[in-house]
Amino acid sequence: MNKEELIESFLTRGVENIIPGRAELEKLLNSSKVLNVYLGIDPTATRIHLGHAFPLRKLQILADLGHKVTFLIGDFTAKVGDTSDKETERPVLTDEQIEENFQTYKRQAEKLLDFSKVELHHNSEWLAKLSFGEVLKLTQNFSLNDFISRELIKKRLTEGKRVSLPETLYPIMQGYDSLVMDTDIQLGGTDQTFNMQAGRTLIANLKGKESFVVANGFLPGTDGRKMSKTWGNAVWLEDSPEEIYGKIMSISDEVIETYYLMGTNAPKEVIDDAKRRLSSGENPMNLKKELASLIVTELCGEGAVLQASEHFRKTVVEKTAGEDTKIVTVSQQNMTEQGVMALVVENGLVSSNSEYKRLLEEGAVYLNEVRLEKGKEINFQSGENVLRLGKRKYLKLVLS
Repeated sequence: MNKEELIESFLTRGVENIIPGRAELEKLLNSSKVLNVYLGIDPTATRIHLGHAFPLRKLQILADLGHKVTFLIGDFTAKVGDTSDKETERPVLTDEQIEENFQTYKRQAEKLLDFSKVELHHNSEWLAKLSFGEVLKLTQNFSLNDFISRELIKKRLTEGKRVSLPETLYPIMQGYDSLVMDTDIQLGGTDQTFNMQAGRTLIANLKGKESFVVANGFLPGTDGRKMSKTWGNAVWLEDSPEEIYGKIMSISDEVIETYYLMGTNAPKEVIDDAKRRLSSGENPMNLKKELASLIVTELCGEGAVLQASEHFRKTVVEKTAGEDTKIVTVSQQNMTEQGVMALVVENGLVSSNSEYKRLLEEGAVYLNEVRLEKGKEINFQSGENVLRLGKRKYLKLVLS
């Protein structure tokens, strides 16, 4: 794409709001000024998901246009945790947990960012050095009313739920990130608008400078909700090609166009063609296969597509466990629900007991293609048994 097309894509693709306005930002992007741009991600999990890939691609556009671009890892803000889209405060992470989480972030982001053009920083570089007096000066730019008027905070207070004092400092900490980097453009989701506005306030008050917020929409997760680290509905950048392909094939027909728009780097012509084919009544499965192949190619390379699609055909379309399915020996013919749950967690089919319980309640757990019921004892047949979770997760259980 040429410069005009890159700028148009940046300003329109998946964008929900530009503050103070699109026309002003478009004029600035078409000027010769080198802009300071950043996107921040708090390391509250060990992995980055496909929803994060969307703003990372926007970051790369501005890097390709020659601007000074920063991928910021919020190792210090993670100590508080952002509750912009949460109805409860986040659990406090230890330094060790944060360290473990951000170790792999650069490697994952390299799937989408060219770090020869993008700077990598951690906000502990400046936030950890602030004195208490300096923090007090920053807080003078805001009122408590600004914070408690936010919808979810107001809801928690009305319901008598706890709102911790550190939560009130999170927007100021994020705002300080913008101030230190003399930011011209902040990228984030719409749930980050309040925090990004804090950055605009500090830059305006302390530098006398106008800055911009680009608030993007959200890529839905595999269950239709916003893709989230905590909801178990994410397509992770380091998922295997088979997992990525299978997860994309499981999305609802209603979000296919959104996945083309926000989950891929596909040009406008490809997206428009997909939209036309869907509206003309073509089988959505055709579009999903093409979409899954495209996303696997972008994240894992073209050579991974054939194996991933073949694995999907064998394990989902034909409902057979692949040859690489893990085999576990069980010694008892009968097993309780708790026992099966422990097996699938231990062998990595789900990440937690609660995820298994959710799948069981949804009727998505099968033994030898018979749906398991909550609270019922499980009986294994002689020899090999196949346990299936959802459409594509298998475990072979052999009765010894």
